[in-house]
Amino acid sequence: MIKLIVTDMDGTLLNDQHELHPDFWKMEQALTEKGIIFSVASGRQFYNLESKFERIKDRMLFFAENGTHVVRNGEEIYVNQLNREAAKNFIEIGRKIEGAQLVLCGKTSAYVECDDEEFINEIQQYYKRLKLVENLDDVEDTILKVTICDFKGVEEHTFPHFKKFQGDYKVAVAARIFLDITSATANKGNAIKRVQKELNISPEETLVFGDYLNDLEMMENAKYSYAMKNAHSDIISASKFITSFDNNDNGVLKTIEELGLLSEEEVKTGS
Repeated sequence: MIKLIVTDMDGTLLNDQHELHPDFWKMEQALTEKGIIFSVASGRQFYNLESKFERIKDRMLFFAENGTHVVRNGEEIYVNQLNREAAKNFIEIGRKIEGAQLVLCGKTSAYVECDDEEFINEIQQYYKRLKLVENLDDVEDTILKVTICDFKGVEEHTFPHFKKFQGDYKVAVAARIFLDITSATANKGNAIKRVQKELNISPEETLVFGDYLNDLEMMENAKYSYAMKNAHSDIISASKFITSFDNNDNGVLKTIEELGLLSEEEVKTGS
């Protein structure tokens, strides 16, 4: 029996316009009434996720910032921070990459030192708390990750500059234009594993959905691991199943229906 559902946000639960399907709220209500925990695991900031699910935030489980900041029922239960000196080193390298912009992700806010309009418009979709500072090196906060935004595409243009740090740190291509760097133990999979232990939920009782490379470890911690139809090829290879529908066609919710976790009537009424 499924007791825990964990889904990525962008490219997975959300459509390409970053919207939740209107049926989501009824389905989440019905799952909650059955005792199934519905949660999201995202590279997004916790405060962004909290605002996205404002009406149910007090019963939600959030794996924010790629699993470095975990909050359940309004209570912070886990933080996995990045060494400050390492963060400064990644920032220095990122500054030298032509066209790349940096986001320093802290526990209380995200920080940028560039006010380029295209860049700011893009990242404001993922960070509710965002501050412009003169120098990222001077930020005083608990550091969760360093994110590099590169509109040319990070997999080929940005990742090679940080590849050598793999092993000592987690270097993840989170989306076509985002590269995330966290501590070596920080990923969605490890965060899920920790929560599974605390809640006495096994991988056999866990269902996950993902689409991009920062979802890889998540696939290893669930018997029911689903790559989205629109997922990166490596995620498709790592998962046990593939959704029949993509993120723009409500793939997550339709798969939950297909698995029989909710009846048609429950989907319609939310109870």
